[in-house]
Parts: sequence; C-alpha cells; structure tokens
Amino acid sequence: MTTTTRLLTGTLASALLVAGSAQADRSDWPESFTVGTASQGGTYFVYGSGWANLVADELGLSGGGEVTGGPNQNLALVHTGDLALGLTTMGPAAEALAGKSPLAPGVPMDNVCALFPMYETPFSITALSSSDIESIEDIPDGATIGFGPAASTSDTYFPAILEELGVDFERRNGGWNDLGGQLQDGLIDVIAFAAGIPVPAVSQLEVQTDVNIIEFTEEERQQVIDAFPVSAFQIPASTYQTLEEDAQAVSMWNFTIAGCDLPEDFAYEITKLSMENNDKMRDIHRSAAFSVPENIKYNTVLPFHPGAVRWYEENGYEIPADLKR
Repeated sequence: MTTTTRLLTGTLASALLVAGSAQADRSDWPESFTVGTASQGGTYFVYGSGWANLVADELGLSGGGEVTGGPNQNLALVHTGDLALGLTTMGPAAEALAGKSPLAPGVPMDNVCALFPMYETPFSITALSSSDIESIEDIPDGATIGFGPAASTSDTYFPAILEELGVDFERRNGGWNDLGGQLQDGLIDVIAFAAGIPVPAVSQLEVQTDVNIIEFTEEERQQVIDAFPVSAFQIPASTYQTLEEDAQAVSMWNFTIAGCDLPEDFAYEITKLSMENNDKMRDIHRSAAFSVPENIKYNTVLPFHPGAVRWYEENGYEIPADLKR
C-alpha cells in the first residue's frame, strides 16, 4: 500500500466515523465537553487530554482536557455536572459512591457512571541513585516523600501504604513535574507515584539523572494487598531504562467516567469510538493497550452509563444487572 493510499484510507475511515455518529440523535448533546485529568507530568494528563482531543476530532465537537487534582476531584466535578467526563480509580470511586470522599464527606456521589476501562495504576517509588535508597526498608526515618497532588489516588493511598509498612516520613504534595524537579534538586528524598506507566515524570528524570525504581518485596506486597483494595502487579523491565528486570508492585484499575445524566447517544458514541479504535488510543499513550472491553470486569463499583451498556451488549459483552443504571 502506497503512502498516498494509506493517507486516503485513514481519511476515509475518519470521515465514515464522523458520518456514522452524525446519524445519532445529537439534539441533546452538549455543544462542548471537558475531561477532568490530573496534574501535568502524570499519565492521567497525557491520556485524558489525548482522549479528549480524539473524541472532539472524531465526533466533530469542541472539547479538551483540564488539569485537576485527579480521581477524587474528577469524581466530584462529574457528579455535580461541572465536568461531563473524567478519569478515576476504583478505590476513590468506591469511597465516593459510599459518601466517604475526602472532598465531600457524607455526600454519596451517585451521579457518576463508568464508560470503559483504561489501565491499571501501579504504585511505585523513585529515588535518586545518589541517595543509596534501594528498597522501602532503606527509606530513612523522617524522609520527605512526594505523594502527588492533594486528594489524588497516590496521596489518598500511598501514605497509608507506607505507614502500613512502617515507614516514618514527612508528607509533600505537588504536581508530578514539580516533585520530579524537587527530587532532582535534593529538596525531597523520594517520590511515591500512583500513575499509569511509563510515568512521564520518571522517564524525564531518567534522561537527566540516575534514579532507583524501588520495588516491593514479596512480603511487603502481600501485606499491602491484605490491607488495601489493590492487586499484585509487575512493572515490565522495558518500561524504564533504569530497570534491568521486572519490578514487583501493586496496582489499582482506572476507568473513564461520565455524568449519569449525560445523553445516552453521546455516551454510546464515545464508548463506541474508544472501544473500536484501540490503535488510535495507543497512539495517545501506550497504557491504552489495556483499554479494551474485555477489562470491563474490573469495575465492580460504579454503574455503567446506559449508553455504554448499549454498546457492550450490542457487541456481546455482559454487564451485571447491579451495574446497570
């Protein structure tokens, strides 16, 4: 196939996609939309902004990503209707639905519906090689640890995880890029990341200096799994230049979310676009290799949006009755 033919084929495919979605009833669709992501330098920002641009381009709408505090804030903003779409993690989603969100204690966030699975968020730790911190046990008492933006998944769970493992630390919040700069400048000792891999801030650090990516021992990992809503995970050695072999970690699943009152046809077309074009999703971020319908089973918390349910059932995927809105 010639380059010209490939370009024409791609253009035709995009045109057909827009034409197909145009046949849907768009009378109650929003004129524009915003996707809640997280801080710059993290995977949420890259994935969410790229996905927003894909949806806007393919469906012929105005839309984009917005920097936020991450999963907890995205849940709150989608629940109130301030954002149409967002990204979240299953732990914070369960707490928000039960009225236990740190941003709104006692308020069940029941206007949040799932669309599709994104990827697993590994919990990983990075330190400068010059610090001689090569294991969790090596983290000195009183170390200053960056946990990402306040109320993010990382900030919600990682401090408790490290406390469970007996680490004594001083807490520091901030965007991932900012914390990466602080680590490089010696202003903090460790960054505890909960973000899809590769984490852009870690990849950037590897280019600029020598770092240690610290894994959990088997005993530490099991202790954390027993205490928190996480599962075992292996960070592939190919993820970072620093790793020579796979690193043991724990992880939590992420899903895209929408207001449950978002028009059904709109949610259907977004789900269809995202689930039927994984090549375009992987172009946004390689973690989208896991953004496939087979992984809907990892949402046992949020109801799926009726528009998403329609696409899944049309394509042979079963949604449990208790997860239908």
